[in-house]
Amino acid sequence: MKRHYLVTGGAGFIGSHVASRLLRAGHRVTVLDNFSTGSRANLDAVRTEVGRRASELKVVEGSVTDARAVATAFDGIAGVVHLAALPSVVRSVEAPLESHDHNVTGTVQVLDAARRCGVRVVYAGSSSAYGEQDAQLKHEELRESPLSPYAASKLAGELYARAFGRVYDASVVVTRFFNVYGPRQVPDSPYSGVVAAFCFALLRGAQPRIDGDGSQTRDFTYVGDVAEGVARALEADLAPGCHTVNLAGGGNYSIRELLATLTRHAGADVEPVFGPARAGDVKHSQADVSRLRALLGYVPSTSFDAGLRATFDWYRQTYGETAATERGAGDRQN
Repeated sequence: MKRHYLVTGGAGFIGSHVASRLLRAGHRVTVLDNFSTGSRANLDAVRTEVGRRASELKVVEGSVTDARAVATAFDGIAGVVHLAALPSVVRSVEAPLESHDHNVTGTVQVLDAARRCGVRVVYAGSSSAYGEQDAQLKHEELRESPLSPYAASKLAGELYARAFGRVYDASVVVTRFFNVYGPRQVPDSPYSGVVAAFCFALLRGAQPRIDGDGSQTRDFTYVGDVAEGVARALEADLAPGCHTVNLAGGGNYSIRELLATLTRHAGADVEPVFGPARAGDVKHSQADVSRLRALLGYVPSTSFDAGLRATFDWYRQTYGETAATERGAGDRQN
């Protein structure tokens, strides 16, 4: 059945991939975004990807903290993917109140609008909710232990989702993301994800920076797989209430392994520069995906190597000329 879905934060890195996935499946999509971290270029890329179905994409410019913008965006929808947030552990340490406003207050606005409309919410949770745990595989029954204001704000959104499920019998699926990477992630911001930052550094001929000793491990998950999992959560036949599920590939790779793989794809020979470990960073993060398989019948299939190759190729195509110019300018100065 073709439906009309809302994607909050749909102009962002993950949101634009979710919007594209839904449009390609034949659905109509409304994007609500204030463009503070998302970009119109991402939506242009979505329109290019979906071709003639681009006319089924509607954009409402506004914040999830604005009740009027939320009400406008909810007009006629059958479900919502709530991705709008202020990302980054580092940013949250610098400005915790700002993280709270976007990630908690905005989430309550969306949950309340969905409750009144009687539609499902797929909420983008975060693996940061687990914090440090003795268990190697992070499973959904573990007691959460957030280490940063960002993690706390994302967990607070989850707690509201659980409360809405219990009090209002609302339909909510919390998908806990684990280190999502892929095309369209901003590479040149102080808050950039590590994959994007490494790709950009390699293209510029610069030394990639590793915070800590590089032995910390992550469950890197390709953005296309995340978009597929979110779409399945949106459309799955589930009982009312709040369901929490890890959305990840279940892999385990160190930051050093990540850099070695990207260096091989780039054909580069470069050594990293090391900095101090970041406050609020988790040492090891790997998902147990058994509930994902049982609840949604899905486990991401993009391999670590293939996902990184596709990602680096996209950065090379998108930023290669700019990076080459910067590299040339640096060589002349030296």
